[in-house]
Amino acid sequence: MAQILDGRETAAALEPVFRARLAALREAGREVTLAIVLAGDSRPSEMYAAFMQKQAAGYGIPVRLVREPADVTEAALLADIETLNGDDAVTGILLMMPLPAHIDAERVVEAIDPDKDIDGLTTANAGRLAAGKDGLFPCTPRACMAILRHYGIDPDGKRAVVLGRSNVVGGPAAQLLQRANATVTVCHSHTRDTAALAREADILVAAMGRPETVTADMVKPGAVVLDVGISRVGGRTVGDVAYDEVAQVAGAVTPVPGGVGSVTTAMVIESLITAAERRA
Repeated sequence: MAQILDGRETAAALEPVFRARLAALREAGREVTLAIVLAGDSRPSEMYAAFMQKQAAGYGIPVRLVREPADVTEAALLADIETLNGDDAVTGILLMMPLPAHIDAERVVEAIDPDKDIDGLTTANAGRLAAGKDGLFPCTPRACMAILRHYGIDPDGKRAVVLGRSNVVGGPAAQLLQRANATVTVCHSHTRDTAALAREADILVAAMGRPETVTADMVKPGAVVLDVGISRVGGRTVGDVAYDEVAQVAGAVTPVPGGVGSVTTAMVIESLITAAERRA
């Protein structure tokens, strides 16, 4: 049976580290404030915004919630971003997605100051990641790397396969694994024989957004499997990995829930702290 890579345990281990970094900032007279921009009436966005407010409060971090109706104009939303960019009291900006359909989401994202871009969505931060420079990078891929570090799993020299190439998860995950000296293959909808490539992986990252697609026959015995997906199927919360059967083959696997997602929210806090440290 595979070792369970517990995201809650990983997040708990990071908490004292984050508190120490925050204490150092405050001793230096640097306060940390999170701005959350929420436009429209997406229930998941509202729930996530509320959750992040609670998370920030647990660290004593004030949150400024900028709430706009579903019919907000693009100009008004861009003006909100401009105001937050220019406010020295705001350390980082978290833009809730999706935005209302009439809004050009890419234009709004690109308006965020890259040094306040907590989710690492701007082209500037994507470029920094690709160039091997420091920046604020997407939180879910960083959560994957945090889990590997917590459990002492070193990607150096290993074969990693990432299933999915999105700009938010799959692509950045592949780049972070490369930075850690893994040899990385990225599979996507046009890849031929994905299963055969997946079976070669020492570290397999499932980030396709298709529930329980990764089955036991796609996993190399003893491999580390990081499941980024989350879906509701038949009243159950499941990932992209068929957990029960894959756990019989893999050496280690993240559960859903309680895996990568539990660390992703911690990475938002870390991005905020990092943004404050760089400004200092």
